[in-house]
Amino acid sequence: MENFKNFAKQYINGEWVEGNGQNFIDVLNPFDNSKLYSVKTVTTADIDKAMSSAEAAQKNWAKTSPEERIQVLRKVMDYLKNHQDEIIDIYTSETGGTILAANIALQITYEELEESIKMADEVNLVKDIPAYTEGKVNHIYRVPLGVITSISPFNFPMNLSIRTIAPAIALGNAVVHKPDVATGITGGVILTRAFEEAGLPAGVLNLLLTDPKTDGTGDYLLEHPIPRFISFTGSTGVGRHVGEIAGRNLKKVALELGGNNPFVVLSDADVERAVDAAIFGKFVHQGQICMIVNRIIVHKNLAEEFTNKFVERAKALPYGDPKNPDTVVGPLINERQLQKAQAVIEEAKKAGVKLALEGKREGNVLTPYVFVGVQNDSELAQTELFSPIAMIITADSDDEAIKMASETEYGLTSTIFSKDLEKAERYALQIDSGSTHVNDQSVNAQPDIPFGGNKASGVGRYGNPWLVEEFTTTKWVSVQKVYREYPF
Repeated sequence: MENFKNFAKQYINGEWVEGNGQNFIDVLNPFDNSKLYSVKTVTTADIDKAMSSAEAAQKNWAKTSPEERIQVLRKVMDYLKNHQDEIIDIYTSETGGTILAANIALQITYEELEESIKMADEVNLVKDIPAYTEGKVNHIYRVPLGVITSISPFNFPMNLSIRTIAPAIALGNAVVHKPDVATGITGGVILTRAFEEAGLPAGVLNLLLTDPKTDGTGDYLLEHPIPRFISFTGSTGVGRHVGEIAGRNLKKVALELGGNNPFVVLSDADVERAVDAAIFGKFVHQGQICMIVNRIIVHKNLAEEFTNKFVERAKALPYGDPKNPDTVVGPLINERQLQKAQAVIEEAKKAGVKLALEGKREGNVLTPYVFVGVQNDSELAQTELFSPIAMIITADSDDEAIKMASETEYGLTSTIFSKDLEKAERYALQIDSGSTHVNDQSVNAQPDIPFGGNKASGVGRYGNPWLVEEFTTTKWVSVQKVYREYPF
């Protein structure tokens, strides 16, 4: 058994240490507000030490063989599987996620590790390119980028952390990782312990459990000169800020940001199947997923049937304690997110938007709400809800439904339901989003696909081999084999 709470500290240069900041952050159980643990914040000096140790360790880590890196990743996988029961227990306590959500997160984490193992031999490859100069040979190398800053969110913290950490390490880089401190164990401690036990050399992975607003370090982590890349998953507002700093400092970025994901039900859709998918895609993890169904756009001929069946299903969803295996809707992560969701509900009511299902707040759990007759250009429809609040928008035609789908500043993912698969795929290419899923819901993840968003939903793509390009750089080495004559 592993008590992960004992490791709620910083991990810098291979040691678990208290931060040198002046403040403590209490991490609470989202369901009952009980205190799980406290963590001491960091200083700029702590960040400097993490960065400098990563920079030093990376030079040697880059020289390791693919087999050595693969061995570490395999041991990380074994560690997680051997501690799966403890991980699920702390996951439900810390994130408020249900047992189902915890199992989904672990499965995706395993898949990310497996795909990262395939990347390990993608560095130091040599490609020869013919030279125009007589006697010259051109070699093109792919080399590790260096140090990567990883910043992950509270909603699916484990797999949204490993998708940066594992590929970066597999490709010979070092990582300084800062998860959201509200889910610091599932987003950082567990993975760091796994790499430590797997024999990863000190300094290759460093963990910072802190919050810049609390510790007073501001943008120091983002502006630090050592990292060459910032991987950030979070809100669009913060993502814009990260992108501005990265651009000013000429750092590469991958930004996976917010979404306002449309779920389009065309005139020939199977309503029963569409409702099944929409219920899961809207309410899994209480709607706290960037890929979650946000706007349900239904052809007018099916709107009444769809709405009635959707409301009936939503009303019956079990809610409450996430440790109860029957629970579908658990608590939102914290009071701030609850208040944001409640404010959206009250504003929509004031605007006269009709409710087909009025939920309630019970403790820290918000039960499902369903708004109907929503206008696609309304404030409600244009808001990323990140909560168990559903909305149904009616379209007069299939073409209008598809047009509505792209009418948002976001462009992460989308869904189309139709019995005509060829038509649906043609329509899929018309929606301005990073992905579109035909006859499925929007929460899909696979580590060998190009995952990311368009417009305000982000920059860059995760997944193999797209991350190989992101986390490495190419180097041209030319060798002049015979003496070259110069004109002067």
